[in-house]
Amino acid sequence: MIRRIHHIQITIPPEMEDEARAFYCTILGLQEIEKPPLLKPRGGFWLEIADQQIHVGVEEESDRTRTKAHVAYEVENLAHWKDQLELLGVPIGDSVPILGWNRFEFRDPFGNRVELI
Repeated sequence: MIRRIHHIQITIPPEMEDEARAFYCTILGLQEIEKPPLLKPRGGFWLEIADQQIHVGVEEESDRTRTKAHVAYEVENLAHWKDQLELLGVPIGDSVPILGWNRFEFRDPFGNRVELI
């Protein structure tokens, strides 16, 4: 039986770890957690929200802008997040309406699709 999602993984280009930390930790406010020592040589870093993890891995030659794969973060004050991202110059994309949910999507600076709901 599957009990829950333990973690998800997104990828970034190997040379962009500092920029990814700035975006995910500073702009989005996610908490970085210690990556196991044996995995550190692979690059990337790990983040945590409550008891779930986002693993930011490094990957060469991936066109992240062409995929529908994404992470959806449930947030408080959706309008605030939209305003903040627009102030930072992050293009906001159109989302197909879902009855009962307000949401929008964008691409992170590395091409990963992100939904805030």
